Amino acid sequence: MDDAQPCSKQHILILVENLSVPFDRRVWQESRALTDAGFAVTVICPMGANRDHLPEEVIDGVRILRYPLRPAAGGPAGYLREYSVALWHTLRLALKVRRESPIDVVHACNPPDLLFLIALVLRPFGARFVFDHHDLVPELFQSRFTRAPALLYRATRLVERLTFAAADAVISTNESYRRVAIERGKMAPDRVTVVRSAPDLSRFLQQPPDDSLRHGKRYLLAYLGVMGPQDGVDYALRALKLLRDNLARDDFHCIFMGAGDSYDDMVALSSQLGLDDVVAFPGRVPDEYVQRCLSTADVCLSPDPRNPLNDVSTMNKVLEYMAMSRPIVSFDLIEARHSAGEAAIYVPANDEAAFAQAISDLLEDPARRAEMGQIGRTRLEEQLSWEFSRQQLVGFYRHLIPNGAADI
Repeated sequence: MDDAQPCSKQHILILVENLSVPFDRRVWQESRALTDAGFAVTVICPMGANRDHLPEEVIDGVRILRYPLRPAAGGPAGYLREYSVALWHTLRLALKVRRESPIDVVHACNPPDLLFLIALVLRPFGARFVFDHHDLVPELFQSRFTRAPALLYRATRLVERLTFAAADAVISTNESYRRVAIERGKMAPDRVTVVRSAPDLSRFLQQPPDDSLRHGKRYLLAYLGVMGPQDGVDYALRALKLLRDNLARDDFHCIFMGAGDSYDDMVALSSQLGLDDVVAFPGRVPDEYVQRCLSTADVCLSPDPRNPLNDVSTMNKVLEYMAMSRPIVSFDLIEARHSAGEAAIYVPANDEAAFAQAISDLLEDPARRAEMGQIGRTRLEEQLSWEFSRQQLVGFYRHLIPNGAADI
């Protein structure tokens, strides 16, 4: 038996398919918090493309088992193939873990809403099932596949309902998701707990500005996050086009940090809009680069368009901008307002011209930028940092399996 799984500890098996670990920041924070609280934690996840490539390792007391997985391509059929492979490997590894050590809780992080099947296989051996609700998969499906048959959307709703029905308890990432679990998922309110995604403030440290990132321009704009069909990078690029052409500004450079399904399309769109001289796409970058870039940025962008998914989802980038004391321009979304408060300017949903004008207004007002940045940092320190979420998570598990963790 691995040293990370002593028999005296309650054992939590965390399943994640969307990203590798520890690259998946939320899953890694949860794993570390539970390990520090005295639980034994095993994670099963895919291998990363450029990192997290070992099939098995122990990091900071967390045992991680990884499997090879090719990302989906070709629309819904591609995702079906990806999820089928992922489920097979996850089941294979979960049974391996079960042979080595009893599992007290299967903690499944979506997407997809299919990992409850693994929990059902392990339930006869005494494992409880916790659904960690990261994404509204039916709404995510709608945002990615606007022309898919209605039958497929109904299938995502059915699978979501089965996941809720199988769950002993649910962890929601915000109050909007908690409401979905109660109203759409028919969960009892006392079985749904909010553990917000939040930055660990010790990882977001202000650095001296790096003027080389401005590429000779007076101002630096920054985007940090995933680049998928629903993430709005195309809205940001069109707003930058308006900022330069309609508002006659040629004094900015913008860095889009991150990758995703739409990365190549966004690079192509930037060229089509004639923005190559003021826009850079460095891809996924190390934490040091993120800190340096955000420490230099004058304004940060949260261009997620309003849709049924984005309106009620917490955007990690918004919280990370706040951690670095940066002012934000965002479309007016329910959860964006809940997260950022007065640290952001909110413009009418999906209005690219208003987005461009808000950027321009902030660039002209350094005092307001500084005030908004301080509001955001203070808001995190007092209400929204990972320390608060960690306490919620550990308290949730101490209630679920009260004899599993030592005091910390």
